[in-house]
Amino acid sequence: MLLLNEDEVRQVLTMEMALEAVEQGLRKMALDEAHNIPRGRVQTDHAMLHVMSAAAKSLGYMGAKVYSTSRKTGARFLLPLFDGKTGALVCLMQADYLGQMRTGAASGVATKYMALPDATEVGIYGSGKQARTQVQAVCRVRRVRQVQVYSRTEENRRTFAAEMSELCQTEVVPVPRPEMAAEKKDIIITATSSREPVLNGHWLAEGAHINAVGSNFLGKAELDTEAVRRCAVVVVDSKDQARIEAGDFQQPLEDGSLRWADVRELGQVIVGRYPARRHPQDVTLFKSLGIAIEDVAVAARVYSRAQAEGVGKILEW
Repeated sequence: MLLLNEDEVRQVLTMEMALEAVEQGLRKMALDEAHNIPRGRVQTDHAMLHVMSAAAKSLGYMGAKVYSTSRKTGARFLLPLFDGKTGALVCLMQADYLGQMRTGAASGVATKYMALPDATEVGIYGSGKQARTQVQAVCRVRRVRQVQVYSRTEENRRTFAAEMSELCQTEVVPVPRPEMAAEKKDIIITATSSREPVLNGHWLAEGAHINAVGSNFLGKAELDTEAVRRCAVVVVDSKDQARIEAGDFQQPLEDGSLRWADVRELGQVIVGRYPARRHPQDVTLFKSLGIAIEDVAVAARVYSRAQAEGVGKILEW
């Protein structure tokens, strides 16, 4: 068994790898070549355990992401990867960075298929770890001219802008008002921990594409009802998981602004079963929950690369 810690995963995993792997995993989902189990949760008075799993025979692997969260220690992520033929445990890797990269890559894949081809202006809400990989991924699939970032703390958004300008080799600018990160933007990303909406639908320009990634609890929403109502196309990574986690959809479903029958899965868009948009002026939405097939597909690439490069520690099991 190969053991990989966070630093070793970071050493071998690139955004290009993550983008390719996530697109492959979602494609296999759409073609019924993969099996994905939505996230389940159990908890004590002090901590919560989250478990999600997936398998794809043509990938050659199956696996699960298991992580705990608590107010005192934050989150701790682990991914066991199993051989799809023998069932042997072949790799055990820490998966915090992997999760950040696969979440960014999912938005990158959605942007590739759903955003306007000439999209250049990006706005992002949030300046944490998830926001960083969101900008990286979007800059890989579109020729981004400028990113404007808004978050509640001025120092955080200034630090984010400086770091991401250098990392992505594009102009990233902090903005002092939330509407500035949405108005006249081709691509809008919400990657916050907010329980209340941060994106007002009245700020959206025609033709905008939204990647909403921050909420995966029914009691949290980053988008207001007007933002969802304005979307001509609404896409998720998994409808099964969205039904139990997409807090952004709760109010729109209740007031009739959204119907489950109109929600599509990103894999179905990738394989051409449904259009990404019908008209250039359409506003489109990718509601990302983060699903296990994305993690397993990326983990398989990490395992293969680590083996080839001699990274990690071999343990007898």
